[in-house]
Amino acid sequence: MLVRDSGIWRATWIVEKWREDGVRPYETRSAAGNLLVYGGASALWEQLLASGAVTAFNAANAHLGVGDSSAAAVNTQTDLQAVTNKARRVMDGGYPAHTDGTGAASNADCEWRATFGSGTANFAWNEAGLFNAASGGRMLNRKGLTGFGTKSAGQTWSLRLIVTLA
Repeated sequence: MLVRDSGIWRATWIVEKWREDGVRPYETRSAAGNLLVYGGASALWEQLLASGAVTAFNAANAHLGVGDSSAAAVNTQTDLQAVTNKARRVMDGGYPAHTDGTGAASNADCEWRATFGSGTANFAWNEAGLFNAASGGRMLNRKGLTGFGTKSAGQTWSLRLIVTLA
């Protein structure tokens, strides 16, 4: 009997677009996949080993970032590729969200969410990433969001990243 190890990192990115009334999103877009960059993989190992060498991607430190670059994702990247049109936002209250346990599929999920208000990130959203700092720091992953649209003043967009390990 052949036994194979398997481990799958699944990332889902969700953008909810809100008008000023904030009643309900007028559009929701999602995309699967991303590139776990080398620095992000190393940060995961450092956290697993509890070395303290890398800042955690927790409520106090985690930021989701967006930019307008459509450059391909490469595993050696350390930041979004946009030159000027990029922004990072701290986590919304209650995020990141994870339920500890051993008996449910949801125990394999972690979700990060940040909200970009009317005056923030008003440009084409072509890339996104998860960071452990407001600037600099470590980028965990990067995703091309081409086709997600262009945010403008008067709109509030929220970005969610759900990572599932299976």
